[in-house]
Amino acid sequence: MNNDTTPAMATRLDGDAVEVAVSTDMVKRGLFAAPVMIAISAVIWGADGAWSAAFAIGLVLVNFMLSAALISYTAKISLGLMMGATLFGYLIRLGLIMLAVLLVKDAGWISLPALGATIIVTHLGLLFWEMKYVAISLAHPGLKPARP
Repeated sequence: MNNDTTPAMATRLDGDAVEVAVSTDMVKRGLFAAPVMIAISAVIWGADGAWSAAFAIGLVLVNFMLSAALISYTAKISLGLMMGATLFGYLIRLGLIMLAVLLVKDAGWISLPALGATIIVTHLGLLFWEMKYVAISLAHPGLKPARP
């Protein structure tokens, strides 16, 4: 290896953090959809279902924001660190969700079926909903540009 070149894994990414823009967009959509999800949970599981759904939606939105923050922060340091943070960050964030569920599972206001269903539906629903708004292009990474 020549001394004038930088190893690929030591390269850092400068520029806009597209993952933060995408994650922020998903959080906005999640806040928009939250009343509907909470109402559906209230109809199916009652007041406990509504509280559980609100808690689950909060967990999911925080999870997405933590993910984006972790990736954008480590990408500015090195690609190798970003890859490690992405893998281990995923495992840590899953552990945090599990810890949050374990901490509230015996609370009087929680409905475990509502909590579990809302966590799954919100994660998958927001990811699929966001696919419509993400540009899969190197020319416009992140969100699709606004139409004139």
